[in-house]
Amino acid sequence: MQSRRILVLAPHPDDEIVACGIAARRARLAGARIFVLFLTTGIPEPEALWPWQRGGYAARVARRREEARTAAALIGEPIGFLDYPSRRLRHHLDAAAAEAGRAIAEYAASELWVPAFEGAHQDHDAANALAAQFCDLLPVYEFAAYNFAGGRVRSNQFPDRHDGEVTIELTPDEATMKQRALAGYASERGNLRHVRTARESWRPLPGHDHGAPPHAGRLFRERFHWVPFRHPRIDFEPSAAIYAEIGRWASGGAARGAPMLGDGPGGEARQADRKFAGALDQAEGEGGLGR
Repeated sequence: MQSRRILVLAPHPDDEIVACGIAARRARLAGARIFVLFLTTGIPEPEALWPWQRGGYAARVARRREEARTAAALIGEPIGFLDYPSRRLRHHLDAAAAEAGRAIAEYAASELWVPAFEGAHQDHDAANALAAQFCDLLPVYEFAAYNFAGGRVRSNQFPDRHDGEVTIELTPDEATMKQRALAGYASERGNLRHVRTARESWRPLPGHDHGAPPHAGRLFRERFHWVPFRHPRIDFEPSAAIYAEIGRWASGGAARGAPMLGDGPGGEARQADRKFAGALDQAEGEGGLGR
């Protein structure tokens, strides 16, 4: 029997641990191979940072990627880092989908895993819409990360119910492993405090309406929209505009046809704006930064 080959689409370095770190580890121990494609740098574009932080942008990206390589010891193999800044994935979905298709083909993926559509972060929801384009090609599963359904922070618990949902309770040893992996993302310490390590949940990707918010009420990403000044840690973009754009892209899938699975390394399907990041020197980045 052929072993499972799982491609994880991580919107940012750390989402592979937050959403499915232990599920991936269990699959790996059972003989699966896990591959992780990081869809953004995890760092907002330089213009979104404080002026005094902008000169260290490359060091921040390098630090985050080094943390991802270290975290890979828990779950699997990083196969690439796309260069899009955090909060910008929705503007590059065609290119990111082509890169995901190339990775599916090159690594002969038999399953695709992605964070849930739950209003945690706009890049999570954009990645979820991206993954939905591949549902006719292979099984796609979404993993709960965090949300604000019902007016409270929920960690690894879906905001709604759909058929096929699976929840695992982490053993004490697994909880410790996940805590250590999260701690390894020291640059994100301030943004990961809400992540708990009691459970993980997943389900076959439902047919979400990506053009509308994932649940009623305030979304996780909207919790600090009351702040009266621009802050790098806060994504102030209006949710209505975000979901309208993601929804337009998702609804255009039928017109585009099935995603191209690429032609392997070095093939003509690679375009300039779909490049993997090369090896970066390890740098001493600054402390935690919002997305």
